[in-house]
Amino acid sequence: MTTRHQLTRNQNLVMHALDSAAGPLSAYTILDRLRDEGFRAPLQVYRALEKLQEMGLVHRLESINAFVACAHPDCHAHDMIAFAICEKCGKVDEFSDDVVQERLGAWTAGHRFKPSKTTVEIRGHCASCSAAG
Repeated sequence: MTTRHQLTRNQNLVMHALDSAAGPLSAYTILDRLRDEGFRAPLQVYRALEKLQEMGLVHRLESINAFVACAHPDCHAHDMIAFAICEKCGKVDEFSDDVVQERLGAWTAGHRFKPSKTTVEIRGHCASCSAAG
C-alpha cells in the first residue's frame, strides 16, 4: 500500500489539489492551480495523475474527463467502482455495490469476457439539487 510520504513532490501537489477541491478537476484546472508550484506543462500533471491512478489514490471520471481523489484509498477490495455525479453542483459520490458487481461478474463470466476495469458513472441530480427544484 502506498502512503502519502512515498509520493513524489508533483504527486503530492496533485493529490493536495484534488483533496482540497469541492468537486472533480480536469488536468488543465489542476495545472492552473499548481502554476505557482512550478508546474508549466500538462505532461507534469498527466504523469502524476497516471501514477496516482495506478496506486489507487485517484479516479478518472471518463464521462466528464475529470479526476477525483479516491474516497476509500485504503479499500481495494472492490473490482467495481461506481460514481454518482451531480450535473448541477458537481458533487461526486463514490460507491461500490456488491449486487451490481455480482451481476456484472456473472455476465462477463457467461460471455467469457475478461474486463480490465469496471467503472459505472451515473449522472443526474443529487438529493440537495433535486430538493432545490
